Amino acid sequence: MTIKAQELVEHSDALYRFALSISRDPVLASDLVQDTFVRALERADQFRDGSSLRAWLRRILHNLAIDRVRRSSREVVVDEVEDDWHDDNYTVDPEAIAVRTQTREELQDALERVPFNYRVTVILHDVDGWTVREIAEVQGVSLPAAKQRLRRGRMALVAALAEGHVRRKNLKGVPMRCWDARKHVSDYLDGILDPKTTGLVETHLEVCPTCPPLYAALVDAHEQLLTLRDTNAVIPPDLESKIRERFGE
Repeated sequence: MTIKAQELVEHSDALYRFALSISRDPVLASDLVQDTFVRALERADQFRDGSSLRAWLRRILHNLAIDRVRRSSREVVVDEVEDDWHDDNYTVDPEAIAVRTQTREELQDALERVPFNYRVTVILHDVDGWTVREIAEVQGVSLPAAKQRLRRGRMALVAALAEGHVRRKNLKGVPMRCWDARKHVSDYLDGILDPKTTGLVETHLEVCPTCPPLYAALVDAHEQLLTLRDTNAVIPPDLESKIRERFGE
């Protein structure tokens, strides 16, 4: 089947909303939409007459996102989470969880710790209102598999919220979240941060148990890179001659 570019453009808004939902990154969402259109035009012969073009485009984008969405090194292990939930003695502090869920930043942080397929299932179902059948279709899995992903994703989210509460208690009194400090350390290294942010970063580095080694490694790498500079390098004579012949003096 031939698919015209204009037909794809008609789905731009819906596709972008879908991309933004699963990636939570406007730049990445834009890239995913563009890459989806390119892939769709390349594989137009795979689209079946009578099928939903929007659903087909969503499947393409979902598959592209699997490889593109940043994986968190702090992801919870879903199998371990389910093992915990099988244990009758396992529980969490519901008040602590409730406090964290009321803070958008904390809720998003916990979501990022849920592995991609489970996170997408939870977001599409509980945030965007998709049916489990629609999710199964876009993910290319059976209805029972999609239901399992939703169940396990919700469990993983609660586990991530619980672990986050414990970590926040351990870091009580530490100014700035680690990422908020780490995204400034390059500018801090170059001495171009404003005084207020500089003070917050320095205080964070004084009390955080994990960030100082990272900053020390950054400083060391920066200093060693300076040793690669060759101040005695000169242009080879033959190259200089060619340049003078071509551009003249």
